[in-house]
Amino acid sequence: MMNTYVIDRRLNGKNKSAVNRKRFLERYKKHIKRAVNEAVNSRSITDMEHGESISIPADDIREPIFGHGQGGRRNIVNPGNKEFVSGDRIAKPPGGQGSGSGSGQASNSGEGLDDFTFNITQDEFLEFLFEDLELPNLVRKELKSMDDFVYRHAGFTNTGVPAKINVVRSLKNAHARRIALSGKSRRRLKEVSKLIEAEEAKDKTLRNKNLLLDLIAEKEKLETKIGRLPFIDDFDLRYNLSAKDPVPSNAAVMFCLMDVSGSMTQATKDIAKRFFLLLYMFLRRNYEKIEVVFIRHHTSAKEVDEEEFFYSRETGGTIVSSALRMMQDIVKERYPANAWNIYAAQASDGDNWNDDSPICQRILEKEILPKVQYFSYIEITPRDHQALWHAYENVRSSFPNHFAMEQIVDQSDIFPVFRQLFQRKVT
Repeated sequence: MMNTYVIDRRLNGKNKSAVNRKRFLERYKKHIKRAVNEAVNSRSITDMEHGESISIPADDIREPIFGHGQGGRRNIVNPGNKEFVSGDRIAKPPGGQGSGSGSGQASNSGEGLDDFTFNITQDEFLEFLFEDLELPNLVRKELKSMDDFVYRHAGFTNTGVPAKINVVRSLKNAHARRIALSGKSRRRLKEVSKLIEAEEAKDKTLRNKNLLLDLIAEKEKLETKIGRLPFIDDFDLRYNLSAKDPVPSNAAVMFCLMDVSGSMTQATKDIAKRFFLLLYMFLRRNYEKIEVVFIRHHTSAKEVDEEEFFYSRETGGTIVSSALRMMQDIVKERYPANAWNIYAAQASDGDNWNDDSPICQRILEKEILPKVQYFSYIEITPRDHQALWHAYENVRSSFPNHFAMEQIVDQSDIFPVFRQLFQRKVT
């Protein structure tokens, strides 16, 4: 018997190899994570939403193979053979070794001949970038409104779209209809068939030909009547009915507080903006339902939109408590603590009006931290810490599980500090 092998050389359709690619990415996750982390250190934060080229060493892409043992008979087909036929003896290469690429020659290119290089997409890059990060202490709370729904099976209906036809239930209805409408005719057909058989079993001289003809005609009429019943009718169709039930979801809000006072140099502001851009990408990537509130402050605080938060050039003096008071008012007005998971991230260079730092500590300890899940503070300065940092150290001592603070000196510290603040906790 001849075996036939079909080789499909058509191009892959859309998403045809998605499962294989997912398995491949999982297998070489270690190399991809390393490349992503290296890319973060060399890229601008505003340039994060792009793919990356990944190189895997040859030692890590070797697959296990089965080989033939010594002895026995075997046939080998070498692709590309144009000069040898079966039975020819092939001489060994001079020098006792092959002339492959492993000749010891150095290369001035960035990739070795044996390395395997491929590209990951923008979505895959961000997935590996934020894989082990999360909002800490995220818990379910009572919601003002439930926007998430789940569909559950709620029986069957006579109307619907073709995609929701329940085939089994429809065929059962069709079968029951045919039995109900043709039951009497089928019973009579069985009786007529028996009478015809009985009449035909009689001797020809004793048969009643007229009766036999009438029975045959009646049988044909009954079969025609039964055959006119459609196999399935619109009346038989049943459609799956789904009920839309609301389900609780996690309601979360993130407050982004940034100092834009005159003490913040343009370089310091750029680092703060890059940190918040990274935070904003992380939130939007992992939490579709989360709300983000942007607050800029100098001597006074102002709630702004995303565009103004990142690109406005407004400046002034420094009163940090103005931003904390505005956050406190917004929470009280729009985000009650019993209904929302509240988070905050604050960026500053540490400069503050002398008498304001104790006020900031008091607002945090008495008003804000008892209501929030997590508050993170980054201080962007290479200088020695000032009164605001020391006040916040007291806050961290009182709320170690809900308050975190880190220092950023230059751009290379942004992502390591971000990971430190939002590292997934192992439970």
